[in-house]
Amino acid sequence: MQYRHSVGMQTWQFNDLKDLLAKATPERSGDYLAGVAAGSYVERMAAKLCLADVPLQRFLEELVIPYEDDEVTRLIIDSHDKQAFAEISHLTVGDFRNWLLSDVADTATLQRVARGITPEMAAAVSKLMRNQDLILVARKCSVVTAFRDTIGLPGRMATRLQPNHPTDDPRGIAASIVDGLLYGSGDAVIGINPATDSIPALMDIYYLVDEVINEFEIPTQSCILTHVTNQIQLIERGAPVDLVFQSIAGTEKANRSFGIDIAILQEAQQAALSLQRGTVGNNVMYFETGQGTALSSSANFGVDQQTCEARAYAIARHFSPLLSNTVVGFIGPEYLYNGKQIIRAGLEDHFCGKLLGVPLGCDVCYTNHAEADQDDMDNLMTLLAAAEVTFIMGIPGADDIMLNYQSTSFHDALYLRNVMGLKPAPEFELWLKKMNITDQAGRMRPVEATHHLLQAMPKQLLAVN
Repeated sequence: MQYRHSVGMQTWQFNDLKDLLAKATPERSGDYLAGVAAGSYVERMAAKLCLADVPLQRFLEELVIPYEDDEVTRLIIDSHDKQAFAEISHLTVGDFRNWLLSDVADTATLQRVARGITPEMAAAVSKLMRNQDLILVARKCSVVTAFRDTIGLPGRMATRLQPNHPTDDPRGIAASIVDGLLYGSGDAVIGINPATDSIPALMDIYYLVDEVINEFEIPTQSCILTHVTNQIQLIERGAPVDLVFQSIAGTEKANRSFGIDIAILQEAQQAALSLQRGTVGNNVMYFETGQGTALSSSANFGVDQQTCEARAYAIARHFSPLLSNTVVGFIGPEYLYNGKQIIRAGLEDHFCGKLLGVPLGCDVCYTNHAEADQDDMDNLMTLLAAAEVTFIMGIPGADDIMLNYQSTSFHDALYLRNVMGLKPAPEFELWLKKMNITDQAGRMRPVEATHHLLQAMPKQLLAVN
């Protein structure tokens, strides 16, 4: 179906809903690379005005990727909750924006309709929103998950302690873990990107992190970010696996380039659930995404990168993860060119994920060849904290020496918690006080050489071969 909108004396025509969504997207380099972006600001505004008049029902009738060609599309349509959708089914995209911004759309209401919203609906309405709109609505969306602590409660922001090491050196990993814990980081997960895919080496890392968690009775979970098939093998061999991780994308073809499909993810989830390692909940999955993923694997099918990203959240939602996050600036300037594009993309991703009922965090990051700097990241993480982002990263010095990109540090999380009045996960907050890392008011204590973590950890390091 073609779409048209007139601006002055000129009428703009859009070939189909996919084309309309792409042309209405705020400017970003990835869409120019894909050849789907609007050719001018006037065309982009005409597309936005046209999109505003499209009924939400249309997204169930005109699919951006055919049902028979793509299992992500089939998941979106087959799992669509018609009863939840009934409350908003009469709205156009523009009406939906106004409804979301109204006081009628409170937290309980947004939770009630979440399963009736498709990713394409979420992407469409985000394209009509200013940054402040994305923040306001995302803040109203509450998505709470749990494993050994409770993530996503209002007024709280968790952190992933990311102790990566370029050679997987156990001493380097353990030292970074202690460093992060003493800054109050790690309630979302202690998550390591390994340099190796060796099953025996991965097993050693699992046991190292598990020993630290058990020794100090830390109410958190571990995750080694290796391929999901490796994690299934590790579970079969008895590794202490808490969360199963996998990068995902918004099309079947892109996921197959990762070596995965929905069936493999289902197998991994069942394997992790069988271990029964959670204490306060059983959300066992952890997903990462990023705008440009589908395009980078030539699997976007002419769909703009932000809509493809939102489609990935349909997979995440299906598996009820403890955590999911957009690694927003990691893929590079070919997809998000500068700080302005990265900031906008981070807010869009967070909004779409939370609106769909996904616990959405953000790796507030950029590569060194992007037209961005740490001031841009300060802006984005502050805006996301105002929107009550589920979690951010905690990396020593904000510089990932294994993956070679710039992210957020332990200090950044302390800044956000201080300025925004945010707290860690409740179980982790109590542990920080118990360990004298924070005082009873939640303020960080000065670290003394006699601190229990510093005294006990060398014994663990010496025990590592």
